[in-house]
Amino acid sequence: MSLTGAQIITEYLVRENVPYAVGLCGHGDLGLLDALLERQDDITTISVHHESLAGFIADAYYRITHQPLATFTSCGPGSANLPVALGSALMDDSAFLAITGNVATSQFNRGPFQETGRHFQADFPSVVRPYVKRSYQATRAEQLPLMLRQAFAQMRGGRPGPVHLDVPLDVFVDRTDEPVPDPAAWGTGRPPAPGAGRAELDAACALIRDAARVVIVAGSGVEGGEAEAELLAFARENGFPVATSPLGKSAFPGSDRLALGATGRNGTYQANHAARNADLVLALGTRFDDRSTSSWLPGYTYSFPPAKLVHVHMDVQELGRNFPPTLGICASPREVLAQLRERLPDFPPTGTVAEGRRRWLDELGEAKARWAAHTEPHDHSDASPIRPERVLAELRGALPADGILLSDVGVHHNWIVQNWRTDAPRTVLQSWGYASMGFGVGGVLGAHLAAPDRPAVAVVGDGGFLMFPSAVATAVEYDIPAVWVVWNNGGYVSIRDQQKLYFGADRQLATSFEHVASRTPYSADFAALARSMGGEGLTVTEASDLGPAFKTAIDLRRPVVVDVRVDDAIGLPAAATWELPPLPHPEPSFGWPQAQEGTR
Repeated sequence: MSLTGAQIITEYLVRENVPYAVGLCGHGDLGLLDALLERQDDITTISVHHESLAGFIADAYYRITHQPLATFTSCGPGSANLPVALGSALMDDSAFLAITGNVATSQFNRGPFQETGRHFQADFPSVVRPYVKRSYQATRAEQLPLMLRQAFAQMRGGRPGPVHLDVPLDVFVDRTDEPVPDPAAWGTGRPPAPGAGRAELDAACALIRDAARVVIVAGSGVEGGEAEAELLAFARENGFPVATSPLGKSAFPGSDRLALGATGRNGTYQANHAARNADLVLALGTRFDDRSTSSWLPGYTYSFPPAKLVHVHMDVQELGRNFPPTLGICASPREVLAQLRERLPDFPPTGTVAEGRRRWLDELGEAKARWAAHTEPHDHSDASPIRPERVLAELRGALPADGILLSDVGVHHNWIVQNWRTDAPRTVLQSWGYASMGFGVGGVLGAHLAAPDRPAVAVVGDGGFLMFPSAVATAVEYDIPAVWVVWNNGGYVSIRDQQKLYFGADRQLATSFEHVASRTPYSADFAALARSMGGEGLTVTEASDLGPAFKTAIDLRRPVVVDVRVDDAIGLPAAATWELPPLPHPEPSFGWPQAQEGTR
């Protein structure tokens, strides 16, 4: 049967069980919208008010379900709003199919309305190529079946990531008899994950057997590879403490006695202490980026050598990129953990090593207690303006254990990495590698679509929320009960604090929100803004009102913005560091010889 290009795309999305197409209309995607209209009983179309939000919605949806959505945008500026979301997905191993419209092939090189073509005809693929695993451009409708099945296989295969499909206007409406592929026949689902070879496995077991001070570092690849249960079982069976990368924060339950929290500049003292003092680091699905490693500075978060490193990652390019592995294994963390659970009992530690492991856990328990004594009293502070720790403590108390927390990018993100306790897998979503502001603002909609029976709350800065407030309108239109907690601290405070740190307290520019003429603080009324779009809005200025406000916002099951006035002068306690070369890196403020641990 003859189908248009847009009908082929829509039919294939249905066959891949894609439940939503999310995007924004334009003349370049008219044909696709018509085909989606025909199949609206099989795939739901969601219209947003900014194209980046479509990508953030799809990104968050994948992080929870591991099922890609499709986005659609028009040619020119509409699709040019998408790379910020594509970059977020690519750098954090998330996936969606980005369908972009383009000008008709008959108009290539003629400079029609919104052609990206001054140097090469209709060249939008070059715009997004750095942000996707693969970019396709169809110039005939009969090319689409092949491109679609390859796109889905590439999105899911190996290290997940977004794939781009560029479709000129005429290709959407031209017809072809080329059959639509059957995904099951072509195996476009997630392929079997590779495990370690026997020699690799035995080498890993021997290294573990001989190490008293073992620490597991779980990255986002644990969640991406659905290895959370294997990790929990392996750690408990062997009594190995577990730190996480910041992005892998919900890979291991924070309430478990073996949990240490996240590593790096925004991590905990005990996680950094364990990582830099270990005999052996067993790293699973982490890429050792600068913020999770104290910028690779020796002795702050890691010490390679003398510590030995067993590094397991699906992407061979990550093995040896930043640290020399004693043993690098290109494999799935889930498969390797299952193999270790079966094989490691054949490599029992000596009595001396076993005793060393008991002392190691005692040492880390003391480190945890010191850190808790330093940080936890602020969870109960009644200070006004409200302390950051109290905000997160009250929100943790209001959000169920399986509730989903999304962090946008800003100083609040640092507090969440350090303070938030995770209780269930895939319950903390964040843009880490690309750090795209707006991820949390839009992603909370995708989180609800992925898990409609669980509350989803986004903590967003006042700066990030002002970039994409139209997310509230979309939530109202589609009855999505998203909750946004606006961390209202009057500016881009993480950057303001860096200005003060590196250049002096009086050298600040363009980082605080203010009325320029009077130099007085400026703040939007975010609660009123939400109400103006049909949502609910609450304003909190006192710590005692936080808990009731959060409970109300979650229980309403409507789009709600909670405007929380947070103290902008409280600095995050630092148990590690981060370098912006050639600027000198700051020393940790806690747990370091130069630190004054009793003050804050």
